Amino acid sequence: MTHDIHRFSGTATYITSPELRHAVNVAVTIQRPLLVRGEPGTGKTLLAEAVAEDLGLELITWNVKSTSKATDGLYVYDTVRRLQDSRFGDHDVSDIRAYIRLGPLGRALTSTERVVLLIDEIDKADLEFPNDLLHELDVMEFTVVETGDRHRAVQRPIVIITSNAEKELPDPFLRRCIFHYIQFPDRELMTKIVRVHHPDIGDTLLELSLEKFAWLRQVKGLRKRPSTSELIDWIGALIAAGVPRGQLAKEIPFLGALIKKEEDIDAVARAVPRGT
Repeated sequence: MTHDIHRFSGTATYITSPELRHAVNVAVTIQRPLLVRGEPGTGKTLLAEAVAEDLGLELITWNVKSTSKATDGLYVYDTVRRLQDSRFGDHDVSDIRAYIRLGPLGRALTSTERVVLLIDEIDKADLEFPNDLLHELDVMEFTVVETGDRHRAVQRPIVIITSNAEKELPDPFLRRCIFHYIQFPDRELMTKIVRVHHPDIGDTLLELSLEKFAWLRQVKGLRKRPSTSELIDWIGALIAAGVPRGQLAKEIPFLGALIKKEEDIDAVARAVPRGT
C-alpha cells in the first residue's frame, strides 16, 4: 500500500479556513478518517468534493440512510437475481462472483487508484453502524464471505465522514478519527465566499446583504437559521430582481429564500423593530 502525501489547499469555489485545510492534511498524512461536524450549510458534504477536485481524485459517495448496514457498504450478494437466473436457465449461476456487487466502501478499497470516499451523515444509521466499520477502516481490507476473495487496498482512500450530531457516536469510532468542527464563517470569510459566487456584486449591496443576514441569524427562537448556501441564493435573487439598495436597507425582500419554516417567519416578524 503506497502512502503518497497530498496537500489540500481548497478550490476556486470552495473557500476554506486555514484550520479546515490543516485538519484535512493531518488526516491524510496520518491516514485516519476525517470526521466533520458543523451546522447545516457550512459545507460538510462539499468538502469531500473539493478535496477530490483539488487533488485530482475520484470521489465515491456513500449516502447513509436509517436502513444502511455497514456490510452493504462493502458488497451485496444478489441472491434474488441469482435465483431468477436459475429459474429461467439462461445464465450460468455457478459463478457466485457474478452476483457480488461492490458497495461504495468496497469500490474504494478495490480501486487501483487513490480515491476520496465520502461517508455522508453517518449518524443517520443505527448506533452499531460506526463500530461495524472499524475493522475495515483500520486495516483497509475485507473478505467476500461467499467466495472467500480477500481484497486489500492498494491505495488507501482518503475518508471523509460527515455528521449532523443527531446522535452520539461510539468512543472507539471517535478515537480512530481526526475530528474537525466547521465553524460558521466569520464576516471576512463570508465576504470571500460571496464574491466567489457573485464576483460582480457591488460593495454596498454586499455590505447590506451581510448585515441583514447576520441580523436574521441572531433572531431569537429560530428553528433553522439561514445557511451560507441560502445566503448565496438570496443574493442571487436580489441581483436578478435589481432590488434597490434603499429597499434592502428598510426590509428583507425574498425572505423565503432565507427562512424556510412558517414559525421562523413569525419569529422574524416579531423581531422587527416597530416603525420599520
